[in-house]
Amino acid sequence: MGDATVRTRERLEDGVPHPVTETTGKGLVRRLRTPRRPRLWFEILLIALSYWTYSLVRNAVPEQRTAALRNADWIWRVEQQLGIAVEESVNHAVNSVTWLVVGMNYYYATLHFVVTLGVLVWLFRSHPGRYAATRLVLFATTGVALAGYYLYPLAPPRLMNGGHFIDTVMVHQTWGSMASGDLKNMSNQYAAMPSMHIGWSVWCGLTIFALASVPWVRVLGLVYPALTLVVIVATANHFWLDAVGGVLCLAFGYGVAAAWYGRLPYALPRLVPVAARRRRVWLPGRA
Repeated sequence: MGDATVRTRERLEDGVPHPVTETTGKGLVRRLRTPRRPRLWFEILLIALSYWTYSLVRNAVPEQRTAALRNADWIWRVEQQLGIAVEESVNHAVNSVTWLVVGMNYYYATLHFVVTLGVLVWLFRSHPGRYAATRLVLFATTGVALAGYYLYPLAPPRLMNGGHFIDTVMVHQTWGSMASGDLKNMSNQYAAMPSMHIGWSVWCGLTIFALASVPWVRVLGLVYPALTLVVIVATANHFWLDAVGGVLCLAFGYGVAAAWYGRLPYALPRLVPVAARRRRVWLPGRA
């Protein structure tokens, strides 16, 4: 009777569906890849820590001035050969209109952070199922950009030797570029390639265009990165090709997110289902 009872219980246990509590192997990977509702305290901590790390690493990259200036000269020659070296003309034209260039200086200094954080908050509140995947795109984009700063130091146009570019922040005494004026010692001045102003703004623009329901908001999503491109060139902080580098980094970020989640972030469900409570299964003869 004892043997029969043991065998019966073993068969019962085999037939009972065990709760998904795997913490290793495929179970862990499956859990990590499943969209879940983000936690506010964790996201605030993660974003703050990530940006602090990004700034620390970016500014810790040696300021390779000689190589950065040499690379800037090469970029300028390539653009001239391609017929797209109009940054100097744009820079001088915008600088002649004081209210416009001052506005662009403040745009460059603030919206880069304000709009990006605003989009993250919007995703957190309205698209929790897509939040983690879209945030992964941003993080992967920024991470690969750090490698670019180290491997390819590049001086911005305003710091080129023998160039005629105007540092609009210095001329108009506005608070703008972290690499100008009294703030220049707080930032690596030769980390212009790739442009994260473009990487982040295109991320914002695509996210808004893909997920917003109001037509004019979707249009603004496309206008924002285009206007950012004009600003970074007009203020002599970047070359056109820096923007190309930013877009390539963003493409890498989308590739990472698509590989991890199996689809683009915007194709994931908008909402996250409420997790069901675990149910304990009691076997016969057990207290």
